Amino acid sequence: MQVKASPLALDSSPISTPQRSLQTTVSRAGVGLHTGATVNVTLEPAPANFGRVFVRQDLAGQPEIPARVESVRQTLLSTELVQGEAQIRTVEHLLAALVGMGVDNVRLVVDGPEVPLLDGSAREWVEAIAQAGVVTQSAPRIMRQVTEPVWIRDGDAFVAAIPASELRFTYGIDFKLPAIGNQWHSWAPTPEAETSELAFQTAIAPARTFGLLHQIDALREKGLIKGGSLENALVCGPEGWVNPPLRFANEPARHKLLDLVGDLSLLGVIPTAHYLAYKASHSLHTQLARSLS
Repeated sequence: MQVKASPLALDSSPISTPQRSLQTTVSRAGVGLHTGATVNVTLEPAPANFGRVFVRQDLAGQPEIPARVESVRQTLLSTELVQGEAQIRTVEHLLAALVGMGVDNVRLVVDGPEVPLLDGSAREWVEAIAQAGVVTQSAPRIMRQVTEPVWIRDGDAFVAAIPASELRFTYGIDFKLPAIGNQWHSWAPTPEAETSELAFQTAIAPARTFGLLHQIDALREKGLIKGGSLENALVCGPEGWVNPPLRFANEPARHKLLDLVGDLSLLGVIPTAHYLAYKASHSLHTQLARSLS
């Protein structure tokens, strides 16, 4: 079941803050989770109102793929964006890092079909953005507010945007494997959090992607997770974690929250609301984004 936003779900008197971009160029390289291909990514400064845009440098004409919800093609175990014949997959960790670091405008130049997984988290992307530096621009960043609840549900899984005075994300997961079980995490990008252990780069960015041991062979037979390894993903089985230690006791829940932030970034600026998710997926995340677009 899907409940879409009404025309009144977003307020029409937005608050504005300055847009931001990078001060200089920075690059990273690594292996894609699903393709297993090595890809280079260069983050470049961009002018105000440019947005976050991927550029497939390896394709004829260097086509651009805007990181917008309209570009989403599929969401099987990652979020893939397309524009014409060009596509880019597994964009959510990099996009979450850009949101967490307050970067509105950036050219993301890639030479392959998938963003590198790096260590399975957004930590290395955050470090790259910090290395490049962030600068304020003259154009305003429009901050809209959700004024009515919006829910997207599939069985007992759901994601919702609830009116709130501050931006907040809360995520719950529930797995039969005892090492994971039922976990929750809540995080808000408040001014106080920016200079404490609650900052995005400390509390959310280091949380790594995770997989279930009994699913690995089947996924690889389907041509997925070719680049997955114990170096870039946590793996959990009936006896516990195959490659501990965890960075947080609830690292899986924090990583799902990271994915949610990355997927909602496809709205450009995430509207102010309390985003609440339980057992959700990239599909539900992006359906909510479409409902708010």
